[in-house]
Amino acid sequence: MNAEQRITDLESRLAFQDDTIQTLNDVLVTQQRELDRLQLQLAALARRQEEIGGQLDAVEDELPPPHY
Repeated sequence: MNAEQRITDLESRLAFQDDTIQTLNDVLVTQQRELDRLQLQLAALARRQEEIGGQLDAVEDELPPPHY
């Protein structure tokens, strides 16, 4: 292999690696956004479950005993 061919090969590999890194970065950004969205949903569901649990406790306290 001569020097020019080696340089061409290295430039080709570098271009491929740059493309791969950019693709991986794009996927990582997409996954991070999805993770952030899912964490917000989970927090909202946890709050909702706490609210419903509190409401159920209040309703159970108001019901007469089953022998009435």
